[in-house]
Amino acid sequence: MKPPVTAATRLLGVAGFPIAHSLSPVFFGAWIDRASLDAVYLAFAPAPGRFAQFVDGLRGVILGLNVTAPFKEEALALADRATDRARRSGAANLLVFETEGAISADNTDGLGLMGALRTARGGFEPASGPAVIFGAGGAARGAAASLLEAGVPEVRIVCRSRESGLGLASHLGVGVRIYPLENSAEALAGSMLIVHATPQGQDGGAAPPIPLEAAPNTAMVMDMVYRPPLTALLDRAAGLGHPTVDGLAMLIGQAIPSFETLFGEQPPAVDVRALALQAMAHQ
Repeated sequence: MKPPVTAATRLLGVAGFPIAHSLSPVFFGAWIDRASLDAVYLAFAPAPGRFAQFVDGLRGVILGLNVTAPFKEEALALADRATDRARRSGAANLLVFETEGAISADNTDGLGLMGALRTARGGFEPASGPAVIFGAGGAARGAAASLLEAGVPEVRIVCRSRESGLGLASHLGVGVRIYPLENSAEALAGSMLIVHATPQGQDGGAAPPIPLEAAPNTAMVMDMVYRPPLTALLDRAAGLGHPTVDGLAMLIGQAIPSFETLFGEQPPAVDVRALALQAMAHQ
């Protein structure tokens, strides 16, 4: 039986807007229960424009906070200190609240991405060729930084906003090229990895307009959308012969190092993917 919440119970959570779709409480709740930790993991939905006040009010109250859209870039700006990978990506998906009141930022999105790619069928060799990322938000930033660090020779960012793309390229430096959406086919030529990092296709929506036919069919296709795990984009990619990786693999991959940072131990052996699929089926 789960122990009662007391003054010693550690509080953790995830913040985003909206947040009802988040699977983080499923992962962390299962790990906390299996490890018999005295902790509670909650979901928070601070209104846009109120995130800074929300975070400041958690000082001295909470152990750690996972952060999802649309707050990742703001989370990094609010932190008192940050890891190198958070600074490189320009966004944070984890805030750790220190006992003296300071907030430390980290970004484990890239770790989740690389872990998902490494364990995909056929594996992924970073040096094999260019990677193309659709989107320029916080998730795309983390992915681009990690791919460059892993040895991908060139990261091509395809996005609607030229300003966002140029800002990302300026932040990451050498190895990044920006393409407008109308030049997607040009960006995909000769690519070995295609990463979709926008919300389009969520909850069974239409696939984003990515001209997969312009890429070699050996290019791996990864969709960060995880509702449903088999998105319209991944279904189309598989039909064209591309190896595919779903967003649920990345989501679990980024949660593992967050748990390790917050609790100082590896998460226990739990099939959280099965639990996540079950939770999505009932939502």
